[in-house]
Amino acid sequence: MVKAIVGANWGDEGKGKITDMFAQTADIVIRFQGGANAGHTIINEHGRFALHLMPSGIFSEKTTCIIANGVALDINKFCAELESVKKSGINPRLLVSDRCQILMPYHILLDEYEEERLGKAAFGSTKSGIAPFFSDKFSKIGIQLSELFDEDALKEKIKNICTLKNLTLKYVYNKPLLDENELLETCREYRQKIEPFVCDTHEYIHRALAEGKEILLEGQLGTLKDPDFGIYPMVTSSSTLAGYGCVGAGIPANEIKEIIAVTKAYSSAVGAGEFVSEILDEKEAQELRVHGGDKGEFGATTGRPRRVGWFDCVASRYGVQCQGATQAVITALDCLSYLDEIKICVAYDLDGRQITDFPTTPTLKKCKPVLKTMKGWHCDIKGIRNYADLPQETRDYIEFIESQIGIKVSMVSNGPEREAIIYKP
Repeated sequence: MVKAIVGANWGDEGKGKITDMFAQTADIVIRFQGGANAGHTIINEHGRFALHLMPSGIFSEKTTCIIANGVALDINKFCAELESVKKSGINPRLLVSDRCQILMPYHILLDEYEEERLGKAAFGSTKSGIAPFFSDKFSKIGIQLSELFDEDALKEKIKNICTLKNLTLKYVYNKPLLDENELLETCREYRQKIEPFVCDTHEYIHRALAEGKEILLEGQLGTLKDPDFGIYPMVTSSSTLAGYGCVGAGIPANEIKEIIAVTKAYSSAVGAGEFVSEILDEKEAQELRVHGGDKGEFGATTGRPRRVGWFDCVASRYGVQCQGATQAVITALDCLSYLDEIKICVAYDLDGRQITDFPTTPTLKKCKPVLKTMKGWHCDIKGIRNYADLPQETRDYIEFIESQIGIKVSMVSNGPEREAIIYKP
């Protein structure tokens, strides 16, 4: 059986914890898109980890973790992250698709140069090279992992890449040019580092499907960062939808049986883009930011303070619809325990009329939140493991969200640790 664990919102919903939890009984966990531009924070018996490329199943000894063809593979970051987790006593079973493409150092430079050129109009990129990487992939000048092992073809490709990139570097950014020999040597180093992990993962996964193995697809970011269905252009560069798992991992579409959409009990986002339910009062926002998560609302990759806001029913309903979710998980419920009253965005005000369907970005820019106020529970709910033991106000809040997003909430999380989970009957 194949399950997908994906984000319903802007990312940062707590997918890493949920994947880590489900991975305890899974045979395979697959990262199928994105790159090292976002992190999944996990707390378990091994310690606290911020994973960027490693699948969140690495803490299960019986689980094979795969970085699939849809991922932007930064080999240096992969090796550094692997070394870091090994120091904590973790020795993951890792495979990397031979169809995966390599994020090169010039992708990072081009990302930085473009943000610099845009100035105040910058996208708020993590400057991890993701947009230039995917641009090259679809322009057919990316370097596939398998190409590292054909030296003559690699030399020709690098020559062509340098011709194209140096024109941009010289005439658009006025920056130092690429050197063919240096790039070739970099690729040789990458080949040596990654060779032990390279595998025909397509064949491996299809054999696992035939054997009835349990497979988890782990998504990065969330619906609203999808390049087609998100808040374009302030989005990521690979699809964040569960359906893309079929492409990004090479799994037949009819094999995905469950889609678990993860959403926070409030809203948060890193970077620029439309965010209707955002709390604009800085004092109020900082209070929620400080209470949020195990170390507050700060990006696992960038360390940047996240923008925070109230739970957005309009965006979340749209998010689970786009994902095709079969169930939802609400995380970070405990982070709201300090509040006497909790606001929740139930609709958008668009030029004096209320709408409940999530619009495209030009319309979204004109929207203001329509807020409902609910009574808070104002007590510590950490440690509670039975749904019936939650305060009535907490259950009212969960069940109101469930009624708004249109799918069953199967679990709620009331702490960052793996075991801090409540199954909702």
